[in-house]
Amino acid sequence: MKLGELLEKRAAAFARMKSAQGEGGEAFDQAETEVRDLDGQIKRLRSIDDMERREAGTPLHGDRQLDTEIRSRFSLARAIAGAAGLSVDWGFEREVQQELQQRSGRAPKGVLIPTEIFERRVLTSTGDGGAIVPTDHRPELYISALTAASVVRGLGATVLTGLTGNLDIPREAASPAIGWVAENAALPTGDPDFDSVTLSPKHAGAISEWSRNMVMQSSPQVEQLLRNMLARDLALAIDRAAIKGGGANEPVGILSTAGIQTVAYDDGPFGLTNTSADMIAKADIANVDARRSFLTTNGVKKSVLKTRDADGLPIPTSTIFHNEPVTFSNQVPTNLNPTANKHGLIYGDWSELLIGIWSELDILVNPYETNAYAKGNISIRAMATVDCAVRHPAAFVSATGVVVA
Repeated sequence: MKLGELLEKRAAAFARMKSAQGEGGEAFDQAETEVRDLDGQIKRLRSIDDMERREAGTPLHGDRQLDTEIRSRFSLARAIAGAAGLSVDWGFEREVQQELQQRSGRAPKGVLIPTEIFERRVLTSTGDGGAIVPTDHRPELYISALTAASVVRGLGATVLTGLTGNLDIPREAASPAIGWVAENAALPTGDPDFDSVTLSPKHAGAISEWSRNMVMQSSPQVEQLLRNMLARDLALAIDRAAIKGGGANEPVGILSTAGIQTVAYDDGPFGLTNTSADMIAKADIANVDARRSFLTTNGVKKSVLKTRDADGLPIPTSTIFHNEPVTFSNQVPTNLNPTANKHGLIYGDWSELLIGIWSELDILVNPYETNAYAKGNISIRAMATVDCAVRHPAAFVSATGVVVA
């Protein structure tokens, strides 16, 4: 029973108890017992609601046995081929659509693909589908495109999967004042300040063209390649948004989050060393967890490798970043100020970055799109729904722009 229904029943029972107050007797006792029973139910339901709100990453329709079966049996290639009307047996993939629709909380435009099948997959490989169906099929020699690597999850971002609606996470913004007082003196007053971090669905997708031969291949390696294409591209899209998403139609990334700490870049001869020291100090003062690391561009990496001491000897990267972990990535923006060649540099506790993933990928297959149809290929639209948020903005420090020589 829903909370609203219980509250209505309690109000009715309480009204009966008040009307029987003067009379007493059995009617009053029955109404009082019902009110007490409903109070217990309401309390339990509110506790459950509160726990569900705090544990909102758990799928509502979870079935471990079914999840295991989906991971082991669901074929991306068969699902796409079946949706395209090709002559394949995709009975299992079609049967689990109802379960996937329950998880996502909406009717798909095409066929739903469970994100579980992308787990523990290497995020590589893409390209023209026709190029992987040669006469001598050697998928183990497949040549992937040169793309950036996904880094945000590896840095320790908190990933919430299986979401079914908007997510509100309570956050303590300020603590009550604590003070020492003399005997019989009044304690300082003050209430804790609470707000919430909100994640709401943001949609990303692309349209691509795959060959009929590719999706009809029975080779397990082809199945793996199809998964890798979507998993990698999704991961990179999440990475870019998590680092500097601008909001509106995309998530708000770290560099676009209001309230993150900033440090002005030191233009002196040891600018990067001094700037990283200032960033570490700001994180220390803000009581940021010790599990912290730097993320910056490969342009900054070039400058680091060129840095020399007074004797002309290379200064180790670990020295420049004061023995803190550092990751270099092409996903970090290099154009914070295009006219001044300013690159991004972020430092913080990456577990404070939340990445929400609404369960399934929605893939719409169109074998009749004009250009694809003329070649006997299949046009595929893939869409994913994600969002990002920072739990405590002060957990991240950004340099206002690193100058790269």
